[in-house]
Amino acid sequence: MTEHVPDVSVVIAVHDTMPYLTACLDSLVGQSIGHRRMEVVAVDDGSSDGSTEELARYAAAHPGLFRTLRQPASGGPAKPTNRGTELARGRYLLYLGADDWLGSEALERMVDAADRWDSDVLIPKQVGEHGRIVPQGIFDRTAERVGFTDSALAWALGDTKLFRRDLVTNHGLRRREDLVIHSDQPFTLGALLHARKVSVLADYDYYHLVLRRDRSNVTHRAGPMDRLRGFTAAHEVLDRSTLPGPARDAVRARYFSWDVPQLLQAPFLDEPPAMQRRIVQEIGRFTERHCSPAVFRTLPVPARLRLALARRGELLALCDLIAWEQDHGEAAPSGAAPSSTPPTRCSATGGSACPTPCSRPAAPPARTAGAAWCPHRCAAPGGPSSARCAGPGGTAWPPP
Repeated sequence: MTEHVPDVSVVIAVHDTMPYLTACLDSLVGQSIGHRRMEVVAVDDGSSDGSTEELARYAAAHPGLFRTLRQPASGGPAKPTNRGTELARGRYLLYLGADDWLGSEALERMVDAADRWDSDVLIPKQVGEHGRIVPQGIFDRTAERVGFTDSALAWALGDTKLFRRDLVTNHGLRRREDLVIHSDQPFTLGALLHARKVSVLADYDYYHLVLRRDRSNVTHRAGPMDRLRGFTAAHEVLDRSTLPGPARDAVRARYFSWDVPQLLQAPFLDEPPAMQRRIVQEIGRFTERHCSPAVFRTLPVPARLRLALARRGELLALCDLIAWEQDHGEAAPSGAAPSSTPPTRCSATGGSACPTPCSRPAAPPARTAGAAWCPHRCAAPGGPSSARCAGPGGTAWPPP
């Protein structure tokens, strides 16, 4: 007898997600696609907060819909997600966070669109709940086909998507289980780069991403070194699967304009000095290896300031910059273009490396719109918007 193959398998990695898990499971029970066309594969990764019992309660109440498995806690979502993928039987896979939930028509609409368009990956519109920030650029329109160069696809690397199961199995796509966080990004990037067609549905609120009120989501409590390991894994996939060109640059620009600079914001100042030095060293190496001059020139000025200081290992100047911005705002308008005029040299040293602390004022002088602050706080930016400190070694600041 031929085994029934559901249209879609919803894979959930569960670890201590009560009370949010209940809303997640309720949203699946109420799907308009009907229980015969779907299955839920839930892998309990050593929960101890009642999640195990909640899964059992739903499985008993809805026989045939839920398939549950319990395993020892692994320390991250990768291992239970891989196990759930192995157990899934559906033509499509949807990965759902155990604290997130779906709109009631989500699965039916997604499967119908993927079948109609023959999509390998389909990105449903996602919205944030309880203050969760979700980039919306990719959802400006419904589109049968999108790519890295004609859409905001580079900003949609989470696994909150519908994947054709054959795409995942034929290419051996798995989460790296050594990654505490961001194991979904190299997985998703690999799927997007191998897909024949990537589509977007922006006509309905399909996927609701929840920020827990205590901010205990793994995404919000992972450390900077864990994040950097995830970023590195994604770039390894990018290097293996693409040639130099616009698509690769689009992904690079996403990481170096947002993800990496976010590690050098106010929380960085709370890290022990030894950890600060380690973070700066690793970011410098990562930038040196993966951020080409062409990509660097496209980045917002605040990102360039941070990356250049990290690359040069100027920890004290970087801390000064972050601390000053806490009181005064960003060092330059986001996206400000570098001046083509000759730079003004640092007033403290005539253009050579500033000592730290250098002979800067207690607060930088007023600057006109468009001027970028020298990280050494010299007086150079106080002149016209074209004035730039030459920075360490006499190099134009921000670096070209």
